[in-house]
Amino acid sequence: MPGKKISTKEYIRRYVFMFIGSILAAVGLEVFLVPNQIIDGGVIGISIMASHLTGWPLGLFIFILNFPFIYLGYMQIGKNFAVSTLFALTSLSIWVSILLPIPGFTNDVFLAAIFGGIILGIGVGLIIRYGGSLDGTEIVAIILDKRTGFSVGEIIMFFNIFIIGSAGLVFSWDKAMYSLIAYFVAYKLIDITIEGLDESKGVMIVSDHPHEIAEVLMARLGRGVTILHGQGAYTGESKQVLYSVITRLEIAKLKIIIQEIDENAFVTINEVHDVMGGKVKKRAIH
Repeated sequence: MPGKKISTKEYIRRYVFMFIGSILAAVGLEVFLVPNQIIDGGVIGISIMASHLTGWPLGLFIFILNFPFIYLGYMQIGKNFAVSTLFALTSLSIWVSILLPIPGFTNDVFLAAIFGGIILGIGVGLIIRYGGSLDGTEIVAIILDKRTGFSVGEIIMFFNIFIIGSAGLVFSWDKAMYSLIAYFVAYKLIDITIEGLDESKGVMIVSDHPHEIAEVLMARLGRGVTILHGQGAYTGESKQVLYSVITRLEIAKLKIIIQEIDENAFVTINEVHDVMGGKVKKRAIH
């Protein structure tokens, strides 16, 4: 059975949020980072340095340097991704040019690194969350990940060490260190924007009282629970393993519930980056 097509309303919603994200990213760059000679990682960081050295518009470099990666994204990831990325980059380039005459909001380099990183991170996070990208190095990292033994994160970090280190040669080593702060702040805000403040956690519970725990979790947390059938490797005994997805705020309550029923239960809690389907009506914790 073919998958359900995305509605026109959903498409519009995606592009509206990517448009908002591009505005925020432009504000983070032109109002905070660029006036204080602080760069971001990736192609944007290269564009900031190129603009400083040549005097040409930052928006022009952002668009031109990323354009080859849009083609790579089209070939390796798909048409929708390429179109979304092209839209986001075009919008960012335009807004960077519009905001160029506006003076920097602060001359305090540390504050500029913090708040610039926050605003840039939220903007980039919105664009990634709704299907686009602003950084060609991510696309290269995805391609190299398939051909090397390095992860996408390791490849991106490798690129950014050289890019942010170059800021020390173009500007000053102090600015390079402030750039590292801005990059770290932006990186964390991207994660928060993509995943949300109410982060999801995957929970696996091995207990001698699985049905009792499952019933209480469904009743008191309003969460769906799946029972998986397993076997102890050492004893060979059959085991029933509970799996559920909760929020970060529900972890403490979950532990209390399990302790009340089976204090010897084995529990693992892991990060869940995205959740689709299988929704259960949320009830108040009590």
